[in-house]
Amino acid sequence: MKLGQIPEYLEGLNPEQLEAVCYEGNRLLILAGAGTGKTRVITTKIAHLVKQGKVLPESILAVTFTNKAANEMRERAMAIEPYCERAIIRTFHSFGAWFMRRNAKAFDLRSEFTIYDEDDSAELVHSIFPAFNKRDCGDYAFLIAKAKDYCLAPDSPNLDFISRNPEFRRIYSAYEDRLRSTGNVDFGDLILIPALLLEKDETIRNRTRQRFRVILVDEYQDSNIAQFRLLQQLAGSDTMLCVVGDDDQSIYRFRGAEVKNILNFPKVFPDTKIIRLERNYRSHQAILDLAHSIVIHNENRLGKNLLATRPGGNRPIIAFLDDQDQEVEFCAHTARQYVKGGGEWKDIAILYRTNAQSLGFERLFPQFDIPYRIVGAVRFYEREEIKDMLAFLAILANPRDEISFKRIVNKPSRGIGATSLDKIISFSLHNGADLIEASRQTIASIPRKGSEGLKEFLTLVEEAKTSFHKDMTVKENSGDLGSLISDFAQKSGLLEFYDNKDRISGTHKKENIDELVNAASDHPLSEEGLLEFLDDVMLDQSRQRNENNEDSVTLITMHNTKGLEFPIVIVTGLEQGLFPRNDEEGDDIEEQRRLFYVSVTRAKNQLYLTSCRWRRIHGKLFETMPSQFISEIDPSLYKLWADSRNKMRAASPQYHSPSMVAPSQSNISAKKSEWEPGMSVYHDEYGNGTVIKVTLSQSAGPLVIVKFETGKTAQFFPKYTKKLEKIKN
Repeated sequence: MKLGQIPEYLEGLNPEQLEAVCYEGNRLLILAGAGTGKTRVITTKIAHLVKQGKVLPESILAVTFTNKAANEMRERAMAIEPYCERAIIRTFHSFGAWFMRRNAKAFDLRSEFTIYDEDDSAELVHSIFPAFNKRDCGDYAFLIAKAKDYCLAPDSPNLDFISRNPEFRRIYSAYEDRLRSTGNVDFGDLILIPALLLEKDETIRNRTRQRFRVILVDEYQDSNIAQFRLLQQLAGSDTMLCVVGDDDQSIYRFRGAEVKNILNFPKVFPDTKIIRLERNYRSHQAILDLAHSIVIHNENRLGKNLLATRPGGNRPIIAFLDDQDQEVEFCAHTARQYVKGGGEWKDIAILYRTNAQSLGFERLFPQFDIPYRIVGAVRFYEREEIKDMLAFLAILANPRDEISFKRIVNKPSRGIGATSLDKIISFSLHNGADLIEASRQTIASIPRKGSEGLKEFLTLVEEAKTSFHKDMTVKENSGDLGSLISDFAQKSGLLEFYDNKDRISGTHKKENIDELVNAASDHPLSEEGLLEFLDDVMLDQSRQRNENNEDSVTLITMHNTKGLEFPIVIVTGLEQGLFPRNDEEGDDIEEQRRLFYVSVTRAKNQLYLTSCRWRRIHGKLFETMPSQFISEIDPSLYKLWADSRNKMRAASPQYHSPSMVAPSQSNISAKKSEWEPGMSVYHDEYGNGTVIKVTLSQSAGPLVIVKFETGKTAQFFPKYTKKLEKIKN
């Protein structure tokens, strides 16, 4: 397109965006980095094709992953060219349903078929296997959906990838037979069945390819195996296929997303043109430089380097803190200072790896008069597993609490049915007895299985009550309330119950229970301590319910920040074992590094990173090491927090001097460190290892990163530890 001939709707596009919009080849991969305007590019490309008369709007198919994104894509394209209303712009699953209803006979279905959601699928499993409890049915429904995301049928030899349970294949097969007999489909079928049909039916495949001459896919890095296979069948050799995505932002592997789909796109589709969108309109260059310093450690990436249209900016700040209480104080202080300087609370986002980490902020921010909102998660004390634990405590405090009793007495299932529960509650009401006493009085009249389960529950209550002490000062010698919750979670079976849910569904319910144990460990194991803790919980909840202020600090998990941006971002919990976990390596560690990259690139003006020396786990304090990701960042790209004028404690000298600022490479002494990569070392706790990296600093001396024979990676300032010794070769 010649200069001076650019239509008005293309004005304002940068050269790379303009090239992507106007490219007319059959295969195009747009690598769109964070904040580079990818939505503008894909919507403008749709409108441009229609405006130029290249294709009819009906022959354009654009797919993405959420209804919100699809609606935004449609509205923005129509704002440029109203005829784009006739284009097919949908989510992947919405397109699958649309396609199946129009080809229902080929699928041996009626076009009025119903789509089963997760609950419907679980109920179908239960109807086939009535002996299964609800938890097992939900777990199997989840595994079946996962198998369909990977295009694995019940007879697939690779089904063990989904589950090694020898019964799973039989259950999956029976489920499919029953589902087909109902004439309905489930959510996974909306992608899987069209992909398989198009692979087998040449007539329908050719007809579909003739209909859709242009196919565009947004957020392609989030596509799964089934979606990739569907795309392969939809795109013929003469189809204009354009995918937009960022391999560095592929963070949904736990949902089935496959980063190799975008990495291998140029191999699967020959003659692919790759256009990189690298001009970032969101962040200062200082933030992008740190983000790049993180993600370049990944081997599996196509590569790009973001350049800010907003040059300069303050260097990101890393705060090494004592514990999570100081972490909350640091975040509160940072937020207050920003607002005091004229900013708004809503400009600030605090990010964490797991939902359980929100509790400290939920507990203390109301005390600091800092408004907050939690995005993408239920408030801590309103989560199912937490309400279960609190229900048990409520029964200990008040044995007449009917709501709490009904919630916990048969969870996990102890065979106590509704009739038995009604009998217990009726006895309590008519005889003035509390529910624990009523249970003892009626247990003989309850069916055997239920009576045995009720006896187990009463034993748990009795053991808990006898563990209390009247003296509030006995905490140091006789445990705390956290230990009581931990024991109940273990003995009741709830810990195993939620651990299984986490394993199947990728949730963090067990970690949330651990965090409740941490919170309760500050209270003594006494009746007074119990009541004090329950009062604190209720006050927290009361404060939360009264918070309806849109001008609030955002508390959010790293995964939920995708697509968002904030002037101020604080990424918390950068400790080895938490982020990343110690068992993450290979593809897993690369995904966690991408998650870190996504988190960092949410910041527009200022970025903070925090790491605690001590973190409370299972109610006990554990010393931690900074995340290995921190050691991968070029020290010249950040400075260390150390403000001796505020009331906070200075960070531990094990990490840095209170006045230490990370020096630039030019300030580092050229003197050779006595620690070198490749050197053999020994540590009292971790055993033999090899130095893999040494980073120099002015005040703290060298930071030595060691990979031990056990597979663990840790980092040390030898100046402050005597446990790391050199081994002469």
